Amino acid sequence: MAFSTTISIYDNSLLLKKSINGRNIQPRIPLGHIKFLPMKIQATYVANPSLKQSFQSQEVTDKSQKAPFPAFEFNEYMIEKANQVNKALDKAVPLQHPHKIHEAMRYSLLAGGKRVRPVLCIASCELVGGDEELAMPAACAVEMIHTMSLIHDDLPCMDNDDLRRGKPTSHKIFGEDTAVLAGDALLSLAFEHVARNTRNVSPDRVVQAISELGSTVGAKGLVAGQIVDIESEGREVSLSKLQYIHVHKTAKLLEAAVVCGAIMGGADDTSVERLRTYARSIGLLFQVVDDILDVTKSSEELGKTAGKDLASDKATYPKLMGIDEAKKFAARLVDQANQEIAFFDRVKAAPLYHLTHYIANRQN
Repeated sequence: MAFSTTISIYDNSLLLKKSINGRNIQPRIPLGHIKFLPMKIQATYVANPSLKQSFQSQEVTDKSQKAPFPAFEFNEYMIEKANQVNKALDKAVPLQHPHKIHEAMRYSLLAGGKRVRPVLCIASCELVGGDEELAMPAACAVEMIHTMSLIHDDLPCMDNDDLRRGKPTSHKIFGEDTAVLAGDALLSLAFEHVARNTRNVSPDRVVQAISELGSTVGAKGLVAGQIVDIESEGREVSLSKLQYIHVHKTAKLLEAAVVCGAIMGGADDTSVERLRTYARSIGLLFQVVDDILDVTKSSEELGKTAGKDLASDKATYPKLMGIDEAKKFAARLVDQANQEIAFFDRVKAAPLYHLTHYIANRQN
């Protein structure tokens, strides 16, 4: 029996239609005006301060591209920005009394990772005329919140994972009690860090950014997505409910990273909302790709336990749509993200353009 499902990101934007039983899948938003050339993007996996491990992504093809995108050294940009983020995070969480809690905070926060969220924050700030210094406190705060979410998500009472970023999870090293406290401390520090360390930004904009971060974490953000995810285990889940889970668990924080960067950079309301729409697309894209990798890569390749969602009987995009349809959905999200940044100066938008394709083609 043929059926179709309409997926809406944040209820009222970026509507996509998915048709089954041989019908073509047509996005409701026209994609033909995108003007970027296809290219191969080399991205760097920031696993440690040496930044020596890199990989080549797959080629991204945009059939509608008509004009060249400015040359941009994406690999070097990621290395430079990730290095600066790592230095700032190291400084933000010194090893001090009480020693154990700060050791646990640093263990997870400085364990590596691609630093996609803080780099998005910085790139967004630069796009609207700001600079790295203006964005760095918010960029660090986003990474602190992200790390908190990983620590708590890995706990036995949640996803019960033993591996994260290629290392034992926090509770395996420090125990569940300390892991919970380390996550709590990072969450609290995130807001304090923005408030105390942001310079040359108006107080109104700092408050706006803090409010954005707060709504991202709470009962309308990460927590909302997590509780619905927990309640949905072992149950039949619709695409709309899966969308709700991933928008809130994953996309919301990437959105906050981009929006906070724009706010700190002095963006007007129109630019902030356009970048918010861009971020909604790449945030959901990140999760769709994550779901695909979970069933196509090994634990060694991912640096975390592969096949965990399948083993836990959780709904994923490949499970509900199939891998091929999930990949097509990801491609449409890339197109939608590109539409939004096409309205900005192409030279300044280059980092966000390449970050979009990096997220789409990442291998871990």
